[in-house]
Amino acid sequence: MPKKPLPAGPRTATEIAFERIWTTIERIPHGRVATYGQIAEVAGYVRRPRLTAQALRHVPDGREIPWFRVINAQGRIAIPANSRGHREQQRRLEAEGVSFEKGRVDLSRFRWRPRSEAPVVD
Repeated sequence: MPKKPLPAGPRTATEIAFERIWTTIERIPHGRVATYGQIAEVAGYVRRPRLTAQALRHVPDGREIPWFRVINAQGRIAIPANSRGHREQQRRLEAEGVSFEKGRVDLSRFRWRPRSEAPVVD
């Protein structure tokens, strides 16, 4: 899916939020997952899981974000089942040792638990 570029010019509050979310996602270690809401909260945006989804739609070309480590609060891949993106996300997670049981990741086992859940700051 093509990325929607952010407008040029001074950084907006949305651009700052996206940068904080991307930086938070980059901290998720190999073999761990985080939920959309968890990412938003760690980035300083409590109860804003959709902001995480929006940020993932705007990742700049060339920036390597481990997008596949972000899943929904039920431990499921949010991309529609049987789509190429869903298969790719599951394949990448399984390659890192994350297992699925009936389409779900056991969050008690694989959830990323950052040492500090203090918001990411610039």
